[in-house]
Amino acid sequence: MKSKNFTRRKFLGAAALTSAGMALDPSSLFGAPAIVKSLKKPNSLINGVQIGVITYSFRSMPDQSAEATLKYVLDAGISAIELMGGPAETFAGKPESQIDRKTLYALRRAKKQGDLTADQAKELTDLQAQMVSYNKEVAEWRSKMSMDHFTKLRKMYNDAGVSIYAFKPGVFGKDNSDADINWGMQAAKLLGASHVTVEHPSDDAHTLRLGKLAKKNKVFMAYHGHEQQTPTLWDTALAQSAYNAMNLDLGHYVAAGNADPLSLIREKSAHIKSMHLKDRQSPQHQKGNLPWGTGDTPIAEALQLMRDNQYKFPGTIELEYQIPEGSNAVEEVKKCLSYCEKALG
Repeated sequence: MKSKNFTRRKFLGAAALTSAGMALDPSSLFGAPAIVKSLKKPNSLINGVQIGVITYSFRSMPDQSAEATLKYVLDAGISAIELMGGPAETFAGKPESQIDRKTLYALRRAKKQGDLTADQAKELTDLQAQMVSYNKEVAEWRSKMSMDHFTKLRKMYNDAGVSIYAFKPGVFGKDNSDADINWGMQAAKLLGASHVTVEHPSDDAHTLRLGKLAKKNKVFMAYHGHEQQTPTLWDTALAQSAYNAMNLDLGHYVAAGNADPLSLIREKSAHIKSMHLKDRQSPQHQKGNLPWGTGDTPIAEALQLMRDNQYKFPGTIELEYQIPEGSNAVEEVKKCLSYCEKALG
């Protein structure tokens, strides 16, 4: 399928937008740097607490380019972000994939469940071969591309009033080479990020490896968690390296059945580099992912704890509840930010 991403040339030629709050029409993307500088800059630093957003929150929006992503962030009123790898790598010229990933992932699930037909098994083998070939192409690209692209991307975001505090490219897995990992960490530094994020691998050897590479690159490796989070999940990694850190997910922590998440924040505050915010239910209430203020996650109390104790790590909005009909991701992120403003007011 042909990419919907806007080219940089189209972006620079689109000078129609004069306000960051205009309608979310991809054809109205603001253009030249001078126009970006003239826009009213956002400020989501609220009573000492930096509220950010992970750009994954905008995954449902039609254009996933770095330029469009910046517009979504600005329209939502956010001034600091955790940037996913996709927009940044596309901006830097990453080869486009023609692989049907949706089908690939569905076939992998079917294989795991033992439900593959002979034809599906053949299709899966073909798609996996395509993926191996594409990954080699991308690795070759990384080895030769100019890292200056990330400096330019940082400037574009910073000029618009948005800082990048974390970077999440898909290069920190056990199957990635040291070259891949170093590349991701160096890109993060050029983007201005203090840390990179990755799902906790539940593998002590890998967290040791990542911690050593993080120390070498002088950037923190912050481990994200889903429902595997416990009060002690990060302890081994934190003991392995001063550059291993936490990307706590408050909502998933609650959904995992852990009691008293505020105590964990107090205990681990020195190790938390950023904290994902979403409102999930406890296991007793089916673990739903709900609009903020309707679940069991103490978001307001956590934000107030950050304010009152002057914790410096940001709270990162991660939009994962179902977007209501007639709304969109930007409007829902705005609602989440408003919730934070009321909690911190």
